Amino acid sequence: MSPSFDDALITKKTMHPGKAYEPLKPGTRVRFHFQTRKIDDGLLLDDSRVMGQPMELVLGKKFKLEVWEVIVQKMALNEVAKFTVNKSLVTQYPFISKTLRDVSRNVQERRHCCGMTLQNEGIGYKDLDELLSNPCDLEFNIELISIEQPEEYEKERWQMDDKEKMTAQAILREKGNQLYKEKKYKEAEECYRKAVGMIEQLMTKEKPHDEEWLALAAIKIPLLLNYAQCRLLERDYYAVIEHCTEVLGLDKNNVKALFRRAKAHAGAWNPIEARNDFNKAAELDAGLKAVVNKELQYIDAEQRARDAEDKKRLQKLF
Repeated sequence: MSPSFDDALITKKTMHPGKAYEPLKPGTRVRFHFQTRKIDDGLLLDDSRVMGQPMELVLGKKFKLEVWEVIVQKMALNEVAKFTVNKSLVTQYPFISKTLRDVSRNVQERRHCCGMTLQNEGIGYKDLDELLSNPCDLEFNIELISIEQPEEYEKERWQMDDKEKMTAQAILREKGNQLYKEKKYKEAEECYRKAVGMIEQLMTKEKPHDEEWLALAAIKIPLLLNYAQCRLLERDYYAVIEHCTEVLGLDKNNVKALFRRAKAHAGAWNPIEARNDFNKAAELDAGLKAVVNKELQYIDAEQRARDAEDKKRLQKLF
C-alpha cells in the first residue's frame, strides 16, 4: 500500500505554485527535475540537471521509490516544492540513485553491482554507501515540468497489457505497410520491428505449439517477412537470412521466405544455398519459374566471372 500524503512521514513546502492542480490518473506520464539532500548534514546527493535529464515516471507502474509517485500526484504542472521524507520511506533511494548515476555516465565507466559486490565493496559510491549504512530523512526539491495523460502519448511496450499490445501491433503493421508503399523503408522497418517485439512478448506467455501460440506465430510470420524485405533493400543480407530462416522454422514451405532468403544468399555470395532456395521456391510456386531462372542465370554468370578472376590471379603467381 502506498504511503498517504497526509501522513506525518512526508511534509511539503511549496516554493512556486505552478498552474492549477489537476488529479493524475494511473498511466499518466510525468517528468520532473529533482535535487536530493540529506537532512542530517545538508549534503547534496543528486541533481537531475547535473545528470543531464529529468526523471520520468508512469504512474501506477510500481516504481521502486513509491514516495515519488505520491509526491508528484500532489503537485501542479510547473510547481516547485520541497518535500521532507522520513527515512523509512526512502530505504531504496541509494539503489535508485546508483542506477540513475550509472545511466548518466559513459558506458565504459558504468559500475556493475551484484550481491557479492554489494557485500564486499558496497554500492560503489561513497555517499550512497554512507546513506545505506546510516539511513536518514531526505529532502527532495521537485519541479514538475510535464504531465501527459495516457491518451496523449504513445505507450512503450512495457506499459501495455496484452490486449493493448495486440491492438498496437496491428496498427504498427498497417502503418509500416503504408510507409513501405511510400518508399520510406527505414520508418517501415521500425514499425515492423516494434510489432514483432510485441508479438514475441505475447508468445512467451503461451506454451509453444499450443493453439494460442500458433495463432500468434501466424501473425508474426508476415511481420518478419516485411521486416526482412526492408533489410534486403538495405543489403543487410545476413539479417534477412536469419529472419527468413525463422519464418521457415514456423512454415517450412513459405515461398516468400524462401525467395527472400535466396536473394540474401546470392547477395552474401552463398551460391549453393541461393540455388537451393530459388529452386524450392519455384517448385512450390510455378509462377516464379521465369524470375527464378533469371536469378539462377545471374548466379551462373557471377560464378563464371569469379572463376575467371581467380584463374587470372593464379596465373600471376607463376
